[in-house]
Amino acid sequence: MPLTIPDSVLEEAGLTEQQARIEIACRLFQAKRLSLWQTARYAGMTRVETEAELLRRGIALYTLSEEQLNEELAAMDRLGIPG
Repeated sequence: MPLTIPDSVLEEAGLTEQQARIEIACRLFQAKRLSLWQTARYAGMTRVETEAELLRRGIALYTLSEEQLNEELAAMDRLGIPG
């Protein structure tokens, strides 16, 4: 089912159609509703362009759970890598 955004709404928001697609895609990625590849495809950008846009907006590309972070820190300790 296609989503239609009236031109008047885009004009009021000061966005082009492409800018709106990027905005929506980035927000869905931030909400963990789209993967990086899905975000790039929806936004009509390459993966590298998408990563740059997300970073420009201060959106982390990858997140670790507390458990994953603890596992990484424990592995660093076992290898003698200062944390």
